[in-house]
Amino acid sequence: MSEQLELPFKEILAPQLSSITSKSFNSSSTFIDNMKLPVHRWFRFSAGFSAQWVETIINQAKQKGEVIVLDPFAGSGTTLLASEKLGIKCYGVEAHPFVVRIAKAKLLYQTDADAYLQYTKNVIESTEHLQACVDKYPKLIHDCFSISSLESLDRLRQSWEKLADDSTQSQLVWLTLVSILRHVSHAGTAPWQYILPNKRKQSPLEPISAFQLMAESMATDMRIAQKTANSVANIIQSDARTCQGIPDNFANLVITSPPYANNYDYADATRLEMCFMQEISGWGDLQSAVRQYLIRSCSQHVTNKNVNIDEILASPELEPIKSSIIKVYHQLSEERHLHGGKKNYHLMIACYFFDMAKVWLALRRVCKTPAIVCFVIGDSAPYGVYVPVIEWMGLLAQAAGFKSWEFVKIRDRNVKWKNRKHRIPLCEGCLWVHG
Repeated sequence: MSEQLELPFKEILAPQLSSITSKSFNSSSTFIDNMKLPVHRWFRFSAGFSAQWVETIINQAKQKGEVIVLDPFAGSGTTLLASEKLGIKCYGVEAHPFVVRIAKAKLLYQTDADAYLQYTKNVIESTEHLQACVDKYPKLIHDCFSISSLESLDRLRQSWEKLADDSTQSQLVWLTLVSILRHVSHAGTAPWQYILPNKRKQSPLEPISAFQLMAESMATDMRIAQKTANSVANIIQSDARTCQGIPDNFANLVITSPPYANNYDYADATRLEMCFMQEISGWGDLQSAVRQYLIRSCSQHVTNKNVNIDEILASPELEPIKSSIIKVYHQLSEERHLHGGKKNYHLMIACYFFDMAKVWLALRRVCKTPAIVCFVIGDSAPYGVYVPVIEWMGLLAQAAGFKSWEFVKIRDRNVKWKNRKHRIPLCEGCLWVHG
């Protein structure tokens, strides 16, 4: 592997790019194609990226020797599943507690499919003896499900809880139930998993039928995926800012997509599912249940009360970009007063890059020398103030001890101006870090 890692970037990327069609490369940063793939499609996590693209990168790396993969923002397990398929040792780190559980369940696809189906049958049969109790659910759940659907779902949840144990079948049935919620809801869901109760679907699925269909689909996927699985990947609930739980000098290939500094609240992505499973009662619980563990990429994360901005801007971690980030911070601090929401983008940007600087330091510890790191990432322009995310990321990587960086653009963003809040052209692509 060291031979490959010492090659110039363009020599590494050239065979990769020539082997990917233009269409597949342009969709490498999205989860859409994964909805056609066994196991990956069990739960749509919109913050994910293409599994086939990950496989391409790993296969290119394998040509030069042993590959050990790390994904410090593992999400629902795309990189881990792709690595398992190719027989590559892989670890994933994910901070979102609910998403970690989804990924762990997906990684149980090597469970006996017939035993899993029998467990789902037992859960369904047990519902016949249970009385639904829907009053305990929060308003969001009542807004998203009819009374009859919610009663059926509640009996399924009660039945699963009654039979739940530590078996792999039990964990897979939990995911089966979680995965059908959006299919049986009459509410609309936006591409980034926002819940739109006022936008109604014409024909939502009936819960028991949806549960049976999902179980049959998952069992089929398990049988397909088991034919190619020849390795075991692991995911741990941890913080990418420390990579605690990952040994020093572990990986020589990092493939990931960190949270973007675009004010999307990743904690909110599973609010519907967490509310239904009664892990939270509403949006207000996300701070303690999820948000406190995540990279601060959203203005919901930061206030003047919980951020010492002077300390952050003066931190040694931000020294490589200090003058430029202070300039952007002050621009955003002034710009926010011209907008109704007065969002704390100035605090968010400072905290985001402080957090990401720590990520790069953690990656330097857990990566071999040399190593290759690929970040799928995009730039940002909150309130129309451009933030050179790509350049700043590269500089922070070098300051952490990596040798060099290069950016390969995948696609343009924010170029269709209708209904856009600003007209700053943005892009998305792969930040390749070497050393």
